[in-house]
Amino acid sequence: RCVRDHIVSTPEQQPESQFNVVVPADMAAGVYASFAQVWADEAVFTIDFAARTEPPTPVSDEETGAQVYLHNCQVVARVRIPPAQVWELARALTQTLASWEEVTGRTAEQAGPESG
Repeated sequence: RCVRDHIVSTPEQQPESQFNVVVPADMAAGVYASFAQVWADEAVFTIDFAARTEPPTPVSDEETGAQVYLHNCQVVARVRIPPAQVWELARALTQTLASWEEVTGRTAEQAGPESG
């Protein structure tokens, strides 16, 4: 069981909220994703995390005829968040990436696309 406290305050300086996040045992290991896709409508942002299911296959682009590589992927997790939460997520990712780069001495670009 993993419990994390996250404190959030709003710009209006309302009382702080605390979230007790519990990760169920069957989700504790997480899932690997080699790709993420983000899309939105007027009410929600959706992030699809996907893993490649096979090596890339060379194919011809239907419009240009140019050779491209097709990556077949399967969604392993779909996360839907309200638009207001996108800024918190972006801030948390930026802070965590900066800490990771400081600890490892590498940048995300140096880690490569398949690290993880």
